[in-house]
Amino acid sequence: MVPVRLTGPRLAVREYHLTEGDVDALHALFGDPEVTRHLPFGPSGREDCADQIELYLEEAMAEERDTYRLAVTRLADAEEPADATPIGQASLTLDGHRAAQLGCVLARGAWGRGYAGETVGLLCDFAFGALDLHRLAARVAVDNAASVKVLTGLGFRLEGRLRHDAFKDGVWSDSYLYALLADEWPGAGTRGRTTG
Repeated sequence: MVPVRLTGPRLAVREYHLTEGDVDALHALFGDPEVTRHLPFGPSGREDCADQIELYLEEAMAEERDTYRLAVTRLADAEEPADATPIGQASLTLDGHRAAQLGCVLARGAWGRGYAGETVGLLCDFAFGALDLHRLAARVAVDNAASVKVLTGLGFRLEGRLRHDAFKDGVWSDSYLYALLADEWPGAGTRGRTTG
C-alpha cells in the first residue's frame, strides 16, 4: 500500500489507523444522529466503527485499490497529521472507467468553517491528478443545502434528481446528482498524472 496523504492550508487527509483515537473519532462522527441525518445509515456503535476501520485498512491494501476512505484532520491539532484526531471522513469510490463517487462528512464541531470545501478540493486534486480520473460524482440528499453549496462552489454541476434513491428508517428519499469533469477543475491539465 502507498499511503494517501493530502495536505491543504488547514487540513490533512490521511489513512485511518486502527487506534483507540481513530476509532473514538469515527464513533464521534458516525454515532451522532445529526451528522448521519443525510447519510444512508443511522448512528453507528463504537464496535461497528472499529470494524469499519478494519475494513478501510483492508481496502487500502487491495492489489488494485478502488476505495479510499480517509481521515480528515486539522493541521493545527498535531505536529504530524498521523497523530491528529480525525474530525471527518473523505471518500472516493472508483466507479467505471476513470470515474469515482466522492463523499465528505465532518463532525458537528467542524461545520461552518469551510473545511468541507477544503476537503473536497483536496479530493479533486488527488482524483484528477494522481489517480488520473476523468469524472467525479456526488450524491446529495435534496434537503442538504450545505453540501449543495460546497459542491456548486467548487464547480460541480447538477445533473439531475434521483427519485427514491435512498431508503432509510422506512422512508424513501430523493438525492441530487452532481458531477465535475477533469477539464472543469482549475489546473487539472497542468498537474502530473499517473496511469492506473
